[in-house]
Amino acid sequence: MTEAPAIATPAWPPDWPRAHGAPLAPGDYRAAAEDFLVEECLGFEPEGQGEHLWLWVEKRDLTTVELARRLARACDVSPRDIGYAGMKDRLAVTRQWLSVHLPGREAPADLETRLGDTPARVLAISRHPRKLKRGVHRGNRFRLRIGGAVVDHPGLAERWAVLCREGVPNYFGPQRFGPEGRNLFRACGILARGWRKRDDRQGVLLSCARSYLFNELLARRLRQGDWPRPVPGDVMMLDGTRSQFVADTVDDPLRSRIARLDVHPTGVLWGEGRSVAADDAAAYERWLVETHPGLCAALTRSGVRLARRALRVAPTEASLEAVDDGVVLGFALPRGAFATAVLRELIAHPTL
Repeated sequence: MTEAPAIATPAWPPDWPRAHGAPLAPGDYRAAAEDFLVEECLGFEPEGQGEHLWLWVEKRDLTTVELARRLARACDVSPRDIGYAGMKDRLAVTRQWLSVHLPGREAPADLETRLGDTPARVLAISRHPRKLKRGVHRGNRFRLRIGGAVVDHPGLAERWAVLCREGVPNYFGPQRFGPEGRNLFRACGILARGWRKRDDRQGVLLSCARSYLFNELLARRLRQGDWPRPVPGDVMMLDGTRSQFVADTVDDPLRSRIARLDVHPTGVLWGEGRSVAADDAAAYERWLVETHPGLCAALTRSGVRLARRALRVAPTEASLEAVDDGVVLGFALPRGAFATAVLRELIAHPTL
């Protein structure tokens, strides 16, 4: 049996390039939880009847996973009976739906009391026949207050317009990797031993390792000048959907669709399975395996399925509003995209 390659310790902090030049100026973006507002866009409404109680919850300074645990205890159910579409930031004020499997039962009348000192409020309650599943939401809306020297930069409005018109690299944000990359280092340790679900119940560390490899591939393409320019053999993704096709050739109609933000090149989320990328796009994936052989091999052994993610994302419903001592950016992003990937193209901040 061939010995698996060792997993090299990733360099931290990573040097992932930006697409639109250096940040304009230093800025702050999360001085308080209220400066980072996130609202989940589900894309549909609960039907009003069914075995699952759906709760529209506002939380602050709390992870979605911890909120789900506390909600399970408050409703006297197993954590497996709690559903949510996406994990929202802890250092923020966020609104999202969670579901509780309560056939024939109502929520406890004293639910908020049972939640104790949990920094969360139940804003609405409905019913639905099915549990809320991960990834079913359409996206998220953001209202981010930024401060610091960047607020007075004369090019701020112009740079913001460029980001919305041309998009930004769809990096996974720094919160995915933990402070000083600690989640990534934990992930490498677990994968080196052989990933087991009992060591990573929510799959957070597995996702962290895949996110790192995706960012590495995206950074490579930026350095080579192939972002967001498609290359032969690229797997393209239609904007706003998961529909994909392989670009055997790069012609003017495809370039036009890229310019309109209608389609985006994709990068691989490493795992078990065969990639359909070909030609130059496949060469990038071979580079990833050659550069990170241990991590790629360990993810394949873990059994997680290979997937794809767009290399570019563009803010929509965008606005920029001057407020006292700052600026508020309003925008929407599709599910899985990070607001911090947008901010790093605007401001210089140690965490970006």
